[in-house]
Amino acid sequence: MNFILEQLLLLISTALNYLATLISPRHDLHDRHEDLTFIIRQDCRPPNQVYDAAERYLPTIDLINPSTRTIQVSKTPRQETVKLAMESGEQVPDTFEDINLNWRYVVETFRDGSVEYRFELTFQKKHKEKVMSSYLPYVVGRAEAIKKEEKILKLSNLTNSSVDLEHPATFETIAMEPDLKRKIMKDLDRFVARREFYKKVGKAWKRGYLLYGPPGTGKSSLIAAMANHLKFDVFDLELASIRSDSHLKSVVLSTTNRSILVIEDIDCTVHNKDNRFTLSGLLNFMDGLWSSCGDERVIVFTTNHKDRLDPVLLRPGRMDVHIHMSYCTPNAFRILASNYLGIQDFDSHRLKGEIVGLLESTKVTPADICEDFLRQNDDDVDGDDDDVDVDATLERVVKFLKLRKLEGANNVDETETQEEEKAGNGSESE
Repeated sequence: MNFILEQLLLLISTALNYLATLISPRHDLHDRHEDLTFIIRQDCRPPNQVYDAAERYLPTIDLINPSTRTIQVSKTPRQETVKLAMESGEQVPDTFEDINLNWRYVVETFRDGSVEYRFELTFQKKHKEKVMSSYLPYVVGRAEAIKKEEKILKLSNLTNSSVDLEHPATFETIAMEPDLKRKIMKDLDRFVARREFYKKVGKAWKRGYLLYGPPGTGKSSLIAAMANHLKFDVFDLELASIRSDSHLKSVVLSTTNRSILVIEDIDCTVHNKDNRFTLSGLLNFMDGLWSSCGDERVIVFTTNHKDRLDPVLLRPGRMDVHIHMSYCTPNAFRILASNYLGIQDFDSHRLKGEIVGLLESTKVTPADICEDFLRQNDDDVDGDDDDVDVDATLERVVKFLKLRKLEGANNVDETETQEEEKAGNGSESE
């Protein structure tokens, strides 16, 4: 019943819009016989760049005209203004170098339950060459410019569902050694600026990064900072959900240019006996023919155990840059103290020496420090740094670090005892 109702509404909408074009002063009977319509469908694998561009471009022109009856209205928390979008069956006119064009948006549901999304672009046939060579490239270019201006990034997964990536991490705020941050930013900027170089030497325009280190050291935050720095969308590839090599290929083809492809815990994925893709398929994705499907790609792998990875995965061309995500260092603590406590001059604080000494002798992650800061600030309801008792907070941090150091020492003693017991048991049995 719903299907019949949807189709009836679509038919009525189509008829009303067609009648509107009949009485429009822009089209007489002769002109309509000379019209040509481009069908621009939404394709996922690979994405239809023209469809995506039209979706961004059309809201920038006047979507509301005399024939408009319905319009989509939305706003995300990070968007400064309300966004408008076309509803199915609606039309919007455009003009380009004295060419009159008409866009129509259609959502069509078929009996098998599948849904097709498409734009229909209509214009006079005599303008076909100019539309193809000038207008559509103009629309694509404007859409790219709009995307950069909006700075709204997307996080997508294997199901092609996506959400706005609103992670606030930047290279300024992540807790990492300053020299390492500068090295990463320089490498990223150098990569995106070398399009012609990659083309000249015949290499796929991509760059591979391996982030390795204990859990809680900021690997996910670094990925978000990279995305925010480059203004790249992020695709979570979730290799555990890949059904076959051909499925992996299809997923790679579905990702867009100027994107970061993320494979987390690569060591766990590769060594999983239930994998339905082959190592050769993964290698082909990393630096084979599949890797050339798209431009300006960054591929990020993460692992807690670099030593467990097959050496064939680690070579340049697959994982070009290896970044060790370490336990919290004094420099990283300075950044966290500034972010959470508003401390701009940690080096002059009376507890600086003791905290630095504890950090250098204790294995504690940035995530541990952040969690401790959050617990200390539970009473600061409004999040105002002025309400934080910095001295009391840092004194509690000292106690926390001393406790973690003691726990670490106890763990070492227990491990040594267990190893001695095993050695003793072994000598007795011999």
